Amino acid sequence: MTESYQPETLALRAGSVHSQFHEHSEALFLTSSFTFDSAEQAAKRFIGEEPGNIYSRFTNPTVTMFEERLAALEGAEQCVATSSGMSAILSACMGLLKAGDHVVASQSIFGSTVNLFNNVLKKFGVETTFVSATDVGQWQAAVRTNTKLFFLETPSNPLTEISDIAAIAAVAKSCGALLAVDNCFCTPILQKPLELGADIVIHSATKYIDGQGRVLGGAVLGSKKLMEPVYGFLRTTGPTMSAFNAWVFLKGIETLKLRMDAHSANALQLAQWLEKQPNVARVFYPGLPSHPQYALAQKQQKTGGGIVAFEVKGGKAAAWSVIDNTKLLSITANLGDTKTTITHPATTTHARISPEARAAAGIGDGLIRIAVGLEAVIDIQNDLVRGL
Repeated sequence: MTESYQPETLALRAGSVHSQFHEHSEALFLTSSFTFDSAEQAAKRFIGEEPGNIYSRFTNPTVTMFEERLAALEGAEQCVATSSGMSAILSACMGLLKAGDHVVASQSIFGSTVNLFNNVLKKFGVETTFVSATDVGQWQAAVRTNTKLFFLETPSNPLTEISDIAAIAAVAKSCGALLAVDNCFCTPILQKPLELGADIVIHSATKYIDGQGRVLGGAVLGSKKLMEPVYGFLRTTGPTMSAFNAWVFLKGIETLKLRMDAHSANALQLAQWLEKQPNVARVFYPGLPSHPQYALAQKQQKTGGGIVAFEVKGGKAAAWSVIDNTKLLSITANLGDTKTTITHPATTTHARISPEARAAAGIGDGLIRIAVGLEAVIDIQNDLVRGL
């Protein structure tokens, strides 16, 4: 699409390619391989002299349509689709880093991402320093001569801390490092990290991109130059998005703006209500004036998003009581679903990191995270009242 279109239009039509059958919906190409007209054509495609599909581990028309649609929404030159959000982070790191490199990462990131940096990448000679998501000075102070990558997610999981993307991008550029931003919570509908100075955007498409909790997938986006080694890693090692999952994501993207607007409206209403509950010690939501980075969120995001975290009085026992007394909400660690989900981060999403790391990230035993869905807010409130 060469013209300039609004996000809701791109979400419906960007990347669409039609076969000789002129189908209106995107076609689903369930095939492991593709045939060639001749041995010469096969040879040219394998070495990149001629464009075309070869093998669905790294080329598939349905996956390509998804990649081009998400790239259009993020304003990226290229997207590399992967099998999950974690494989997207792994692919980016393995494609762009080498032994001896250093990473500066926010301490307020998903627990599995912490383990990826601390346990997996460390075995291959990549060291990581964790710093405050919100103190730009700590990012600057952590820089070494071998620092190659800054990594953050904003809003953070689960406390919805807001990192100043533009300010951290400036620090990264000053030392020759790349900035990768996990944009899972906001999606390109609410936030555009590349426009704010980031070099790479990462998604767990499993969340809001799908929007209905059906399939797994991830994506890495950026310039063609940066995506070349990421794509090379995927082609060789195969953390590949399936054609079926790509087709599901294409259908999910079509309603992404409608859903993000609705998630955000419901989340704000729920957060305002939670602040009034006597057994709630604190509410974390970027759309509330009480949020520490409220002003930055207003500038950097279009809305507060769909994630609300809150701390109850009484620690783990009280938090578990709130969760166990729900009848409507889904007790699951997934998020981005049309159905509201509730979880206890300290014993689920962040259970495998050390107590010290959880404390540094501000994840206490009384903390609950809700990914607000599209149900009537009054029904969500009534489901929480019993436990509160």
